[in-house]
Amino acid sequence: MMRITPLHNICKRPLVVFFLFILSFFKTTAQSPSHDTLKMQAIVYQGDTIPMSVLSNIYIRSILTEEQKQAIAKYNRLRNAIYVTYPYARKAGIILNDINSNLVSISEKKDRKKYINSREKELKKEFTTPLTNLSIYQGKILMKLINRETGNNCYEIIKEYQGGLTARLYQTVAFFFNSSLKQPYDPKNEDVVIERIVQEVQRLYGYNEIAKPQNL
Repeated sequence: MMRITPLHNICKRPLVVFFLFILSFFKTTAQSPSHDTLKMQAIVYQGDTIPMSVLSNIYIRSILTEEQKQAIAKYNRLRNAIYVTYPYARKAGIILNDINSNLVSISEKKDRKKYINSREKELKKEFTTPLTNLSIYQGKILMKLINRETGNNCYEIIKEYQGGLTARLYQTVAFFFNSSLKQPYDPKNEDVVIERIVQEVQRLYGYNEIAKPQNL
Protein backbone atom coordinates (compact mmCIF):
# COMPACT_ATOMS: atom_id res chain seq x y z
CA MET A 1 0.00 0.00 0.00
CA MET A 2 1.39 3.44 -1.16
CA ARG A 3 2.22 5.85 1.52
CA ILE A 4 1.38 9.57 0.87
CA THR A 5 3.65 12.18 2.34
CA PRO A 6 1.82 15.21 3.74
CA LEU A 7 2.35 18.51 1.82
CA HIS A 8 3.76 20.31 4.85
CA ASN A 9 6.48 17.66 5.07
CA ILE A 10 7.37 18.17 1.37
CA CYS A 11 7.73 21.91 1.87
CA LYS A 12 10.27 21.22 4.57
CA ARG A 13 12.61 19.78 1.99
CA PRO A 14 14.56 22.62 0.32
CA LEU A 15 15.31 20.78 -2.94
CA VAL A 16 11.68 19.93 -3.56
CA VAL A 17 10.63 23.55 -2.87
CA PHE A 18 13.20 24.83 -5.33
CA PHE A 19 11.93 22.58 -8.13
CA LEU A 20 8.34 23.57 -7.45
CA PHE A 21 9.34 27.21 -7.72
CA ILE A 22 11.08 26.67 -11.07
CA LEU A 23 8.10 24.78 -12.49
CA SER A 24 5.75 27.51 -11.35
CA PHE A 25 7.95 30.20 -12.97
CA PHE A 26 8.05 28.50 -16.36
CA LYS A 27 4.33 27.91 -16.30
CA THR A 28 3.66 31.59 -15.58
CA THR A 29 6.09 32.71 -18.26
CA ALA A 30 4.55 30.41 -20.87
CA GLN A 31 1.09 31.80 -20.17
CA SER A 32 2.15 35.48 -20.20
CA PRO A 33 2.78 37.30 -23.51
CA SER A 34 6.39 38.30 -24.24
CA HIS A 35 7.22 42.00 -23.94
CA ASP A 36 10.95 41.89 -24.70
CA THR A 37 10.66 42.34 -28.54
CA LEU A 38 10.38 45.72 -30.27
CA LYS A 39 9.13 46.00 -33.83
CA MET A 40 10.93 48.57 -35.99
CA GLN A 41 11.67 49.42 -39.62
CA ALA A 42 14.90 48.29 -41.21
CA ILE A 43 16.71 48.36 -44.54
CA VAL A 44 19.17 45.98 -46.08
CA TYR A 45 22.37 47.76 -47.09
CA GLN A 46 25.19 45.80 -48.70
CA GLY A 47 23.96 42.59 -47.08
CA ASP A 48 23.53 44.06 -43.59
CA THR A 49 20.16 44.73 -41.97
CA ILE A 50 20.23 48.20 -40.46
CA PRO A 51 17.52 49.77 -38.26
CA MET A 52 15.76 52.64 -39.98
CA SER A 53 13.53 55.43 -38.77
CA VAL A 54 12.00 58.50 -40.38
CA LEU A 55 12.69 61.72 -38.53
CA SER A 56 10.05 64.37 -38.19
CA ASN A 57 10.38 67.54 -40.27
CA ILE A 58 12.40 70.33 -38.71
CA TYR A 59 11.38 73.87 -39.66
CA ILE A 60 13.88 76.66 -39.20
CA ARG A 61 12.69 80.23 -39.51
CA SER A 62 14.59 83.45 -39.18
CA ILE A 63 13.90 87.12 -39.77
CA LEU A 64 15.70 88.44 -42.84
CA THR A 65 17.88 91.49 -42.48
CA GLU A 66 17.29 94.52 -44.68
CA GLU A 67 20.46 93.67 -46.60
CA GLN A 68 19.22 90.14 -47.27
CA LYS A 69 15.84 91.43 -48.45
CA GLN A 70 17.57 93.79 -50.88
CA ALA A 71 19.78 90.96 -52.18
CA ILE A 72 16.73 88.74 -52.80
CA ALA A 73 14.89 91.58 -54.56
CA LYS A 74 17.95 92.28 -56.72
CA TYR A 75 18.25 88.62 -57.70
CA ASN A 76 14.53 88.30 -58.50
CA ARG A 77 14.71 91.43 -60.68
CA LEU A 78 17.67 90.01 -62.60
CA ARG A 79 16.05 86.60 -62.98
CA ASN A 80 12.81 88.13 -64.27
CA ALA A 81 14.74 90.28 -66.78
CA ILE A 82 16.61 87.25 -68.11
CA TYR A 83 13.41 85.21 -68.47
CA VAL A 84 11.87 88.09 -70.45
CA THR A 85 14.84 88.97 -72.67
CA TYR A 86 16.65 85.69 -73.31
CA PRO A 87 14.21 84.49 -76.02
CA TYR A 88 14.82 87.79 -77.89
CA ALA A 89 18.58 87.53 -77.43
CA ARG A 90 18.49 83.96 -78.69
CA LYS A 91 16.49 84.86 -81.83
CA ALA A 92 18.73 87.87 -82.48
CA GLY A 93 21.81 85.73 -81.97
CA ILE A 94 20.65 83.15 -84.52
CA ILE A 95 19.98 85.86 -87.14
CA LEU A 96 23.16 87.85 -86.43
CA ASN A 97 25.35 84.76 -86.46
CA ASP A 98 23.83 83.75 -89.77
CA ILE A 99 24.51 87.22 -91.16
CA ASN A 100 28.13 87.10 -90.03
CA SER A 101 28.60 83.67 -91.58
CA ASN A 102 27.27 84.85 -94.95
CA LEU A 103 29.29 88.08 -94.91
CA VAL A 104 32.48 86.05 -94.93
CA SER A 105 31.83 85.10 -98.56
CA ILE A 106 30.82 88.65 -99.65
CA SER A 107 33.81 90.86 -100.35
CA GLU A 108 32.34 93.78 -102.32
CA LYS A 109 31.32 96.67 -100.09
CA LYS A 110 28.24 97.40 -102.20
CA ASP A 111 27.07 93.79 -102.03
CA ARG A 112 27.73 93.62 -98.29
CA LYS A 113 25.64 96.73 -97.68
CA LYS A 114 22.80 95.39 -99.83
CA TYR A 115 22.81 92.10 -97.96
CA ILE A 116 22.93 93.81 -94.55
CA ASN A 117 19.99 96.07 -95.47
CA SER A 118 17.92 93.08 -96.53
CA ARG A 119 18.57 91.30 -93.23
CA GLU A 120 18.04 94.50 -91.22
CA LYS A 121 14.40 94.52 -92.31
CA GLU A 122 14.08 91.01 -90.89
CA LEU A 123 15.51 92.15 -87.55
CA LYS A 124 13.22 95.18 -87.37
CA LYS A 125 10.15 93.12 -88.20
CA GLU A 126 11.06 90.54 -85.56
CA PHE A 127 12.06 92.82 -82.68
CA THR A 128 10.84 96.42 -83.07
CA THR A 129 7.49 95.97 -81.32
CA PRO A 130 8.48 93.68 -78.44
CA LEU A 131 11.72 95.56 -77.65
CA THR A 132 9.93 98.89 -77.25
CA ASN A 133 8.09 97.36 -74.28
CA LEU A 134 11.29 96.55 -72.38
CA SER A 135 12.45 98.63 -69.43
CA ILE A 136 15.90 100.27 -69.42
CA TYR A 137 17.16 97.59 -67.04
CA GLN A 138 15.83 94.80 -69.24
CA GLY A 139 17.47 96.46 -72.24
CA LYS A 140 20.85 96.40 -70.49
CA ILE A 141 20.44 92.70 -69.75
CA LEU A 142 19.39 92.08 -73.36
CA MET A 143 22.63 93.67 -74.64
CA LYS A 144 24.66 91.39 -72.38
CA LEU A 145 22.76 88.35 -73.58
CA ILE A 146 23.22 89.30 -77.25
CA ASN A 147 26.95 89.44 -76.51
CA ARG A 148 26.67 85.96 -75.02
CA GLU A 149 24.87 84.56 -78.07
CA THR A 150 27.09 86.22 -80.71
CA GLY A 151 30.47 86.78 -79.08
CA ASN A 152 30.24 90.49 -79.97
CA ASN A 153 28.87 93.43 -78.00
CA CYS A 154 26.13 95.55 -79.57
CA TYR A 155 28.53 98.38 -80.40
CA GLU A 156 30.69 96.08 -82.52
CA ILE A 157 27.62 94.63 -84.24
CA ILE A 158 26.23 98.07 -85.18
CA LYS A 159 29.66 99.28 -86.24
CA GLU A 160 30.03 96.27 -88.55
CA TYR A 161 26.60 96.67 -90.12
CA GLN A 162 26.03 100.42 -90.16
CA GLY A 163 29.46 101.97 -89.71
CA GLY A 164 31.35 103.61 -86.84
CA LEU A 165 29.39 106.88 -86.92
CA THR A 166 26.07 105.11 -86.44
CA ALA A 167 27.53 102.98 -83.63
CA ARG A 168 28.85 106.06 -81.80
CA LEU A 169 25.42 107.68 -82.14
CA TYR A 170 23.68 104.68 -80.58
CA GLN A 171 26.34 104.55 -77.88
CA THR A 172 25.70 108.20 -77.00
CA VAL A 173 21.96 107.53 -76.73
CA ALA A 174 22.63 104.49 -74.53
CA PHE A 175 24.84 106.63 -72.26
CA PHE A 176 21.93 108.93 -71.47
CA PHE A 177 19.93 105.89 -70.40
CA ASN A 178 22.70 104.86 -67.98
CA SER A 179 23.68 101.97 -70.22
CA SER A 180 26.37 100.99 -72.69
CA LEU A 181 26.43 99.13 -75.98
CA LYS A 182 29.95 97.95 -75.15
CA GLN A 183 28.90 95.79 -72.22
CA PRO A 184 31.13 92.72 -71.98
CA TYR A 185 29.96 89.29 -70.95
CA ASP A 186 32.07 87.35 -68.46
CA PRO A 187 30.27 84.10 -67.51
CA LYS A 188 32.98 82.96 -65.09
CA ASN A 189 33.30 86.11 -62.99
CA GLU A 190 31.20 89.24 -63.28
CA ASP A 191 28.26 87.58 -65.02
CA VAL A 192 28.36 84.17 -63.33
CA VAL A 193 24.86 84.66 -61.84
CA ILE A 194 23.44 85.64 -65.24
CA GLU A 195 25.02 82.53 -66.77
CA ARG A 196 23.43 80.28 -64.14
CA ILE A 197 19.99 81.78 -64.77
CA VAL A 198 20.43 81.46 -68.55
CA GLN A 199 21.25 77.78 -68.12
CA GLU A 200 18.15 77.46 -65.93
CA VAL A 201 16.03 78.95 -68.74
CA GLN A 202 17.66 76.63 -71.27
CA ARG A 203 16.87 73.55 -69.18
CA LEU A 204 13.31 74.69 -68.57
CA TYR A 205 12.46 75.33 -72.23
CA GLY A 206 14.79 72.77 -73.82
CA TYR A 207 17.07 75.33 -75.51
CA ASN A 208 20.41 74.21 -76.89
CA GLU A 209 23.39 76.50 -77.31
CA ILE A 210 23.23 78.18 -80.71
CA ALA A 211 26.18 77.73 -83.05
CA LYS A 212 28.52 80.71 -83.42
CA PRO A 213 30.48 81.36 -86.60
CA GLN A 214 34.12 80.33 -86.37
CA ASN A 215 35.29 83.74 -87.56
CA LEU A 216 33.92 85.52 -84.49
